[in-house]
Amino acid sequence: MFDYKRLQDAVRSENGVSRRLFLSYGAALSAIPLMGRASWADPSPVFQKDPFSLGVASGDPDSSSVVLWTRLAPEPLAPHGGMGPQAVAVTWEVADNERFTKLVASGTAQATPQLGHTLHVEVKGLKPDRWYWYRFQAGDAKSPVGRTRTMPLESELPDQLKFAFASCQHYESGLFTAYEQMAQDDVDLVFHLGDYIYEKENRKKNTVRAHFGPEIETLEHYRTRHSQYRSDPLLHGMHAKCPWIVTWDDHEFDNNCANDISEESQVDPVEFLLRRANAYQAYYEMMPLRAGSLPQGPHMQLYRQAAFGRLADFFVLDTRQYRTDQPNGDKKSPINDAALMRKNTLLGSRQRHWLQSGLISSDGIWNVLAQQVMMGMVGFPQKEGPVAYSMDQWPGCTYERMGLVQFLADRQIPNPVVLTGDIHSNWVNNLRVDDRQMETPVIATEFVGTSISSGGNGAEKRKGHAEILSNNPCIQFQNSERGYVRCTLTPEKWTTEYMVVDDVTRPGGKVSQRAAFVVEAGQPGAHPA
Repeated sequence: MFDYKRLQDAVRSENGVSRRLFLSYGAALSAIPLMGRASWADPSPVFQKDPFSLGVASGDPDSSSVVLWTRLAPEPLAPHGGMGPQAVAVTWEVADNERFTKLVASGTAQATPQLGHTLHVEVKGLKPDRWYWYRFQAGDAKSPVGRTRTMPLESELPDQLKFAFASCQHYESGLFTAYEQMAQDDVDLVFHLGDYIYEKENRKKNTVRAHFGPEIETLEHYRTRHSQYRSDPLLHGMHAKCPWIVTWDDHEFDNNCANDISEESQVDPVEFLLRRANAYQAYYEMMPLRAGSLPQGPHMQLYRQAAFGRLADFFVLDTRQYRTDQPNGDKKSPINDAALMRKNTLLGSRQRHWLQSGLISSDGIWNVLAQQVMMGMVGFPQKEGPVAYSMDQWPGCTYERMGLVQFLADRQIPNPVVLTGDIHSNWVNNLRVDDRQMETPVIATEFVGTSISSGGNGAEKRKGHAEILSNNPCIQFQNSERGYVRCTLTPEKWTTEYMVVDDVTRPGGKVSQRAAFVVEAGQPGAHPA
């Protein structure tokens, strides 16, 4: 058993808290999921309930491989998912048809208690640009069948890519109705841009449904909360339809976190990083991620690149783990000296250099940043005083933000598009180096997606809608209903459709298209379809 008390005492023994010393324990912490990995696993387990209650998933595909995921959890909300301390042997199969008449790969993997009885099978040697079907079996129990696909070869130029992106699915605020329609859309990929779970305990009596347990802090808390969300049949049903590429925002750990800084001033920094280690381990366990994302204590590299042939390069970003604290007390404020400080960052230097290097070497017709917080410099009129901007979004790091867009312009990066979640509303923004200078050229396009359910039923227009649009000409569209975003890419054109749900508070909500926008290749900026 790893001695957390000794770790805490060692860190505190220096004057105050040494974050560097804490992170030096990362190697020891990262070993926790693998310590005691069983050399023998039960090949014939017996289950009283379905161990595949959380479904199956796949993710992070490339042209020859993909990750297959499941968790054994016959009782998802019970301690350890209702599983004992024994590792379990699980067989897996991949076929080129849903009847499984021709297997292309198969094997046996161990679901260990150290990783919450989850599996992350990296299936290699697959053919490019193909659909496959997969399933698991433990003892006599068989999983649902999932469908996944590989990416085209990076040298190939596909005719089309169709994907969806989503974020912010607060379990208590509403139903995951949007996924029911998404499952019928026959998309190639799903990007989830964060707030997959929410961390607070149930505090209200009139919620659509209630969180199980307290505010989550321990590893078992995070595992259970993820399992409660994944047990939703619409969510795990959509996971089974196609591969997902995921990244987090803040609620997977703690609201408005900034690196190792809590939004609450009285939080013990050591306890906060221990909690982050728990959150990161549970996130890895519950997502279809490759072994390269296995956390090292309170650190987990989530930023990564994916390519759909030469049609699109995707740069999946992490704007939480490496960021500096929000300036101006994390409140809306003018873009003042604090917001303009050169040290402010959302990306951190290593991720920023990785991103710039990848953009320079990209062969993609479309270069896509899949990330969390709004990049458009949207100013909100105040009753008194100057226009204010969100300091949790890119305006809080204005110097870095303008430098990134200037980089896109200077290096003539082809067709940059930004995908964003976080703020429970839809936006289309035409991005300039400084969005306050409307006479300057448009460099990139940003599509911001609303929430799946967070905030409950939204409204077609938010309060002050007309004033916000008139004061921010960069905005082409804004809407505050719930739903998701559907995108279709060809070498010549990008089409984005905003899909909205009329009611997420009860079953039977209807999904419809609220708006559609087009970006022509070689012409930055969106216009109505």
